[in-house]
Amino acid sequence: MKSHMFKTLMVFAIFATSLHNYAQADFQGVAYYESKTTADMPDFGGRQMSEEQKKRIAERMKSMLEKTYVLTFNRSESIYKEEEKLEAPTTSGGRGFRGMDLSSGPQYKNIKTNQILIDQEFFGKQFLIKDSLPKLEWKMENETKQIGQYTCFKATAMKTVSATDIRTMRPPGRGGDDNDKEEKEETPKQILVTAWYTPQIPINQGPGEYWGLPGLILEINADRTTILCSKIVLNSKDGEVIKEPKRGKEVTQEEYNEIVKKKMEEMREMYGGRGPGGGRRR
Repeated sequence: MKSHMFKTLMVFAIFATSLHNYAQADFQGVAYYESKTTADMPDFGGRQMSEEQKKRIAERMKSMLEKTYVLTFNRSESIYKEEEKLEAPTTSGGRGFRGMDLSSGPQYKNIKTNQILIDQEFFGKQFLIKDSLPKLEWKMENETKQIGQYTCFKATAMKTVSATDIRTMRPPGRGGDDNDKEEKEETPKQILVTAWYTPQIPINQGPGEYWGLPGLILEINADRTTILCSKIVLNSKDGEVIKEPKRGKEVTQEEYNEIVKKKMEEMREMYGGRGPGGGRRR
């Protein structure tokens, strides 16, 4: 109990000191994050797919599940988006994945107005998801660790999973044989989120939809996804101007989830038990 109280006081002491240090400046910064999601390889095409076809699909899946993001932030706003990079030209076999990358586009968060805006493209259509900031009930834990030069504190929360979140999806089955009795793994309805935040950077921002802690979140562990900060640049003269996304049809997060859900159902009916790149299961 005493140890927990001591660490709680330590958090606020670091936060207060850091806040004082940045109080006179127009505080802003950029943080770089590596995001990685582990997933079972879907059994697209079953035994009818060649090893080369499976390899191409695995490479495409990896590009969907391993990404680098940049979070540009100031005291009240942030924009989180995938780092731009040249993609290798695709060949036949990965065609069925076009339009299916369900990861979020640029995400704008405003703490003062309690608003999140997401610039999202889906199957050639542009959407502007506009909603209130998702709020997690963080529980402060009695653990610390060092990430780079920053002392980080642990917090946990339970998060309700969206049915369209590719990071938590489980494949419908791991075998192509109808006689395979192996029980399939269900997609969880809630997941445990573990965050590591540093009061040394006294803003309650973080990667993606995560926020609400007394310091910048440097690491997130959520189900099969890990997001880890690899670099931070504070008060750079070359800092990007944070702008609200404007383009696209305006929808709420719930409305967008329903649009994605209907499209995925259409895709399943279209392929009639086949994966986007292979033949019908036998």
